[in-house]
Amino acid sequence: MAFLKVAFGFLVTAFVSATLSLAYPGLGFGWGGGGVPGSQFGAPSYGLFPQFYQFSCPQAEDIVMSVLEKAIANEPRMAASLLRLHFHDCFVQGCDASVLLDDSATIVSEKNSLPNRNSIRGFEVIDEIKAKLEEACPQTVSCADILAMAAHGSTVLSGGPSWELPLGRRDSKTASLGTSNNNIPPPNSTLQNLITLFQRQGLDEVDLVALSGGHTIGVARCVTFKQRIYNQNGNNLPDETLEKTYYYGLKFVCPKSGGDNNISPLDFGSPVKFDNLYFKLILWGKGLLNSDEVLLTGNIGNTMELVKAYAEDENLFFEQFVKSMIKMGNISPLTGFNGEVRKNCHSVN
Repeated sequence: MAFLKVAFGFLVTAFVSATLSLAYPGLGFGWGGGGVPGSQFGAPSYGLFPQFYQFSCPQAEDIVMSVLEKAIANEPRMAASLLRLHFHDCFVQGCDASVLLDDSATIVSEKNSLPNRNSIRGFEVIDEIKAKLEEACPQTVSCADILAMAAHGSTVLSGGPSWELPLGRRDSKTASLGTSNNNIPPPNSTLQNLITLFQRQGLDEVDLVALSGGHTIGVARCVTFKQRIYNQNGNNLPDETLEKTYYYGLKFVCPKSGGDNNISPLDFGSPVKFDNLYFKLILWGKGLLNSDEVLLTGNIGNTMELVKAYAEDENLFFEQFVKSMIKMGNISPLTGFNGEVRKNCHSVN
């Protein structure tokens, strides 16, 4: 009732503003409880807030979770794929679902970039969520928000933390193949390269280490770690930081020639459980990718101390992962009248 009284008073005193806020809640006129969602984590909301669909599509979260539960039960690896899809979206012109656009007369798809080609997946799950949302609430829930909700739901369903997810992103009408090639950190990154690419998005080394913890679930292709096994420094020798037993296991999975699409878990101890074992494995010389290992051995800033802290305290990792996911989800969102809500996530309206 208190909310209705406030809303009524607002309508009387500022009819135009209220009308706009109903049509475009992302404009931030206070529909959804006020305050700055995510501010308890020190992250600005940029006009996004958790109650964005409270009136326009109140069943949105339930629809998303019902599809995710079925998809992840059928293929547990899908959780990591959907988490990664959100990451690859946000690092290229912001969290705007540009990663979902297919090639067309006006679009050169990001799906063809080096980090994405034959790698990113989960599109069919996003399509199923979108189809069900369009049925329930036509042209209301954006593809960009679906990616964010899918990443959140996948984390929760894998045993990870939950959080109040700011919503209200709109979808881009453009994609950028070049930015996708240049902004997404490659698996053989040095620590300096990782820090630089994260700083480009307004993310610091704490965010880098915490978000890398997303590798606690999922797998990687042989081609992404073959260099570490056979030719780490151009001398035809393996990465000396690899623990010996783990090294021999990787050789079996990933031969010197061929087998590029063979897969290995990023966290072989609990590959479908979201926990802090990823950080423990790095300490034990059993991190899979070079970009995992350099968090410990890169010798820049405080990344080594952060790896040790998260290995020791899972709650600390979860707490920072939430902060960093909210921060990443707030990278340059389109809100208000910017962008659009696509009817089909693969093409502009």
